[in-house]
Amino acid sequence: MAKKHTREEEDAEIDMTPMLDIVFIMLIFFIVTTSFVKEKGLEVQRPKENQQQNNKPSKAVSILITNEGQIYFNNQLVDVVRVNARIQNYLAENNTDVAVVKAGPKAPHGIVVAVLDQAAEAGLSTLSIAVDKS
Repeated sequence: MAKKHTREEEDAEIDMTPMLDIVFIMLIFFIVTTSFVKEKGLEVQRPKENQQQNNKPSKAVSILITNEGQIYFNNQLVDVVRVNARIQNYLAENNTDVAVVKAGPKAPHGIVVAVLDQAAEAGLSTLSIAVDKS
């Protein structure tokens, strides 16, 4: 007599528990070893929405730096070492704390930074930088 296979076919199952354990261990490892670094940069002070605007117009100091490194203070050619004195003379006659530095796209960065430093030393608290695309 031939023996019949009456045994039920077993379903093949994969045990997922060890794989889940490994995934959780890796997750914990990456969380523990991750270092969070605060990026350094300039802090921008944005005006508040409810801030009242002053109705008095103020004349801003206008400084232009050409691509060749020439500095024009209110449309007059100035040497880089005289910018501070020119700003102080201007502030004696006009009540303002705003300066706009307009630099050419190929202006030397050292001169731009030197002008900004001298404007800050002269007492201007609000410095704006614009790029002249021409």
